[in-house]
Amino acid sequence: MTVPSTAPALVWHVALPVPVPRLFDYRPADGGVTAADVGCRVRVPFGPRELVGVVAGIGSPDADAPAAKAGHRLDDAPLFRGELLESLRWLARYTHAPLGEVFATAMPAPLRQGEPLADTHAWGWRLTEAGQTALPRLRGKPRRLADLLADAARDEDALADLLDDWRAAARALAGRGLLERFALPLRAGEPGSVRSAPVLNPEQQSAVDALLAARDGFAPFLLDGVTGSGKTEVYLQAISDCIARGRQALVLVPEIGLTPQTLKRFRERLGVPVHALHSGLGDGERARTWAACLRGEARVVVGTRSAVFLPLPDAGLIVIDEEHDGSFKQLDGIRYHARDFALVRAKALDVPIVLGSATPSLESLRNAQTGRYAHLRLRLRAGVAQPPRVRVCDVRKRPLDAGMSPELFEAIAATLRNGSQALVFKNRRGYAPVLLCHDCGWSAQCSRCDAPMTVHAGGRRLQCHHCGARRPAPDACPDCGGLALQAQGAGTERIEEALAKRFPDVPVLRIDRGSTQRRDALENLLHDFGEAPGILVGTQMLAKGHDLPNLTLVAVVGVDEGLFSADFRAPEKLAQLLIQVAGRAGRAARAGEVLLQTHHPQHPLLETLLNGGYHAFADAELAQREAAAFPPFAHLALMRAEAKQLEVTHAFLQAAKAALRDAGGSLELHGPLPAPMPRRAGYQRAQLLLSATERRTLHAALDAALPAIHALPEARKVRWSLDVDPVDLY
Repeated sequence: MTVPSTAPALVWHVALPVPVPRLFDYRPADGGVTAADVGCRVRVPFGPRELVGVVAGIGSPDADAPAAKAGHRLDDAPLFRGELLESLRWLARYTHAPLGEVFATAMPAPLRQGEPLADTHAWGWRLTEAGQTALPRLRGKPRRLADLLADAARDEDALADLLDDWRAAARALAGRGLLERFALPLRAGEPGSVRSAPVLNPEQQSAVDALLAARDGFAPFLLDGVTGSGKTEVYLQAISDCIARGRQALVLVPEIGLTPQTLKRFRERLGVPVHALHSGLGDGERARTWAACLRGEARVVVGTRSAVFLPLPDAGLIVIDEEHDGSFKQLDGIRYHARDFALVRAKALDVPIVLGSATPSLESLRNAQTGRYAHLRLRLRAGVAQPPRVRVCDVRKRPLDAGMSPELFEAIAATLRNGSQALVFKNRRGYAPVLLCHDCGWSAQCSRCDAPMTVHAGGRRLQCHHCGARRPAPDACPDCGGLALQAQGAGTERIEEALAKRFPDVPVLRIDRGSTQRRDALENLLHDFGEAPGILVGTQMLAKGHDLPNLTLVAVVGVDEGLFSADFRAPEKLAQLLIQVAGRAGRAARAGEVLLQTHHPQHPLLETLLNGGYHAFADAELAQREAAAFPPFAHLALMRAEAKQLEVTHAFLQAAKAALRDAGGSLELHGPLPAPMPRRAGYQRAQLLLSATERRTLHAALDAALPAIHALPEARKVRWSLDVDPVDLY
């Protein structure tokens, strides 16, 4: 008698958020395994703890693995399905990262922790009966908030438009029982509240027509427009059409500081709720936006890099504003590039995607030149605005105060006399880059990094901008005991101090990471600054996106710092930064002027930018990249490793290099090489650079070699990472 064989019971193949490139088998604690489980979150035991993972597939258990343990399904329906599920699988393959860590990156924190999918509704505030009684006794911001709510309840978006920093007052009043928060249905928007669109110039209209003609399928566009040319208006008209067709639009912006400004403009024009997603929001707000997208309730979302992971079941358009910006690249964890992943998603969703910039990345320009992207040009500023006049100021042998020349001070004074505003740009925060002993040459170095500590707080504090270490500045030199300690160079704090002394009768406002740490700080600072005569001092946070109508002078201090760098991308970054910051000047009726201070007025990069503009620079730089076999004419990956001992780091990279050579293929391997900063936070750092002329060659070698590299004994002694398409070789 033949005994029929029994097939093993199906199990879940679960992707867990652990740095191991494999799936783990589990069986459900109750019920059977079905195809509907794929894409759902499950809570499963993993060693002594429990983890939340995602079911990536179902099938028979691995014969070589131990018996599957039991897990609990958390979702009634898959969170990841269709296009988003397949796009995340693609991202894991492309970055060679564990699928579980990719899923974790794509979810807001509450979902990663196993909480249920958030409710999606707006919130409103209203006075309680006690609040109505107490209204006459309130003072200050609580009184202004209560007055706004005296006649009727208002939603949170309306309160944000009417009163800055209202949340603290609301929480205080709610704590006293005078105010209460309540749920509102998701707003549908009122067409009557929509601000009418301006008349487009012929270039803008041509761009809009091209986008609308391609709305029914995948089509990548490079919207290449000078600063102030009205790219946002092109986005808005394309998004309006998308909404009219009942579809969703996703807009990515590079900085948190740009999000409130963009949200306000979009809400004024579109007449529908415009959701936000960025790291400045609370976990609950991010989870609600994610859920609203998954349910198809969110029609328009404006967000930073992580918004590229939002579910888009009714996608109609994706926009990447300032597509060249380096902040779209994630520099730790899963090292994805939001612009590139957005292109992958747009193709999978079969929708058009617009990459907009006044200074497109060389990769995007190359794609436009080869016909992979449609190239839309906006060569003229919108309205009556004219391009600013650019002047180079040679500061050789000139006396400098906090890095600023007499000509610069004169230009600022003239600007203020004319009733306008000036921006002094310095891409270095803090008071000074280094503290130096004038007697013996000692300088304040970080004990954990190969880098000097930056001087802050007017010379009273030292801080390492690489590992975050802080300590008070010494009163005397630790080496010689001398008192001749001097802060060398100038950062934004020192420039702010010098300008406040020179121009005591006008406001001097500093915009950098130190002054904008609070939520909506940048928007509030610029609002308070207004349009009266004054001086802005800022880093690259002010170089893009902001529309300051009364700003007529932009002075760039410290151009020379970016002219000489070992990074092959440094010229491109400097050119983009100079063009972007110059574009802040003269965006309204008044003419603008840009003043570039430099010790190298004849430098080829400056001469090319001044005489031919950004595209002349880009053409020359692309020719050099092609001759040197650098991207976009080659494809790179960077393997980084760090350990307490340098020999341990080198041993791992040598073993990894051998594994990559054994994988075969025409792959060029450079290293192990010291990292540009060889020691950081107490770890010795080195790297291995991989280069190939064909993308498939690079990935084939990595696919073949990475299992062996993960299994190396040396791999357990170091912290290592792989960065495909690195933007910084640091």
